[in-house]
Amino acid sequence: MDMLEGMLQRDKDDFSRICNRLLSTCFLCKRNQASKRDYYFVLKYKEKFQEYLSLLGYRLEINEEYGVVQLTNPQNYNRYNLKLYESIVLLILRILYDEKKRELSVSDEVLINVGDIHEKFLSLKIRDKMIDKTTLRNVISTFRRFQLIETLDSDLSSEESRIIIFDSILMAVRVEDIKQAYDKLQNYKKGENADEETDESETD
Repeated sequence: MDMLEGMLQRDKDDFSRICNRLLSTCFLCKRNQASKRDYYFVLKYKEKFQEYLSLLGYRLEINEEYGVVQLTNPQNYNRYNLKLYESIVLLILRILYDEKKRELSVSDEVLINVGDIHEKFLSLKIRDKMIDKTTLRNVISTFRRFQLIETLDSDLSSEESRIIIFDSILMAVRVEDIKQAYDKLQNYKKGENADEETDESETD
């Protein structure tokens, strides 16, 4: 590609790899040690990434305050339709992030555990019963793939299993006031949308 002219072959290989990674995961987070190097690589070649990805119809968004790179598609192609419980847990994660962040300094990681998710789910009285372990494990796996969270313990059946919520949650769930997240959760109260398998919320 002419736009990569002058780059070392090693950098060209990284460029290709990271483009494919973004198309798969949507986010790169500076706080995530697994993607920190890639995040800074995108910043280094920001214009080249923007030019190349725009040819594919994508928009590269970089928020250096959050330390997050996000890939979006203005034409709404390649969207991931969230299942109902994925939508619910995503909003709960956004609320927990906000609550925990108030207690921390700017540089601290937002750390929760599985029990926090269950507790918030029950306190909001969204459903009569808990999220079953298999469903929650699948939801966590999905959000981990999209670099919204990272797990620190392998046994997700334990209430004490720890989860880091990355700053990318702020770009995945863009609400001006956390009350909006609570308002959205009201739509999922028991008896409403009970038979729906998917939600209107989507992730690129």
